Amino acid sequence: MSKSERLFELLTLLRSKRYAVTAKALAEELSVSERTIYRDIQSLQLSGVPIEGEAGIGYLLGKGSHLPPLMFTEEEMMAIELGMRMVRAWSDKRLAAASESASRKIHSVLPETLKAQIDAFPLAVPAFHIETACADHAELLRLATADKRKVRIDYQTGEGKSTQRIIHPLGQVFWGKVWTLVAWCELRDEYRNFRVDRVQHCCVLEEYFDADEMKSFQHYLSMCDSRE
Repeated sequence: MSKSERLFELLTLLRSKRYAVTAKALAEELSVSERTIYRDIQSLQLSGVPIEGEAGIGYLLGKGSHLPPLMFTEEEMMAIELGMRMVRAWSDKRLAAASESASRKIHSVLPETLKAQIDAFPLAVPAFHIETACADHAELLRLATADKRKVRIDYQTGEGKSTQRIIHPLGQVFWGKVWTLVAWCELRDEYRNFRVDRVQHCCVLEEYFDADEMKSFQHYLSMCDSRE
């Protein structure tokens, strides 16, 4: 991450703590060296952020360092928190980590009343999907989609037949339990849907594909809408 991003992350971490945190602990959280933390603390202090403490003891944000509370209603915060938990439970590991980081940033500037409501949140999303091979495939396919890289998949159909395809991954749809990959299939020369949990193996190829208005995730969705 850039220095500005790292400084924001550091400030968010300090804002979420109610006690002094050592440079070592901060370094481990941000995956940087302690020396980098010392430099970043100094940069924040020089910019006017009231950080108290010193090397070897720990650092704590002083009074006046908090941003104004975000103006979320209780139901808005419940919706955000539920969405974050669903991402952590039903996406891939990288998106789950991003959700955790985003949640921490939001919580760090919430008023205490909303924080207490989140702690007592009465909805749970069991996170058993995230450690599966399906989640690993979903992450690989998502990254290949972003890079516009072709992918070779070994796929098992609903009838139990095995097939190998070279596809152009365009996007994924979540149906509440099952992820479906929307792709352009080179064998069929048209759009095809593949259930991610039926992908036995996938390999990102070195070859790139071109996407245009007539071969894209948005075009596929518009075709589905026109059929309804």
